[in-house]
Amino acid sequence: MLIVTTDYITGKDLEMLGLVKGSTIQTKNVGRDISQSFKTLVGGELKSYNEMMTDARALATKRMVEEAEALGADAIVAVRYASAAIMQGAAEAIAYGTAVKFI
Repeated sequence: MLIVTTDYITGKDLEMLGLVKGSTIQTKNVGRDISQSFKTLVGGELKSYNEMMTDARALATKRMVEEAEALGADAIVAVRYASAAIMQGAAEAIAYGTAVKFI
């Protein structure tokens, strides 16, 4: 499955199949959440949360691709990612784009 952020794929004529998306809500365990809160006192990268969001984006992308494959898509164009805090220590990641078939 070809995944691009552009609205087109050079050299390909595209038939749009529709919007596809994938999402997940992720959280870290309480112990890690407490240790990461201490990090805010001294500054620096919150590696545990960075890993959580990387995993969340990967899972959201996987779910988006599965939805596109179910439509018979060859690619997904105009892919975008968004995230939002749901509650303390939990975040939603969503991936979305347009499923297309090569013609």
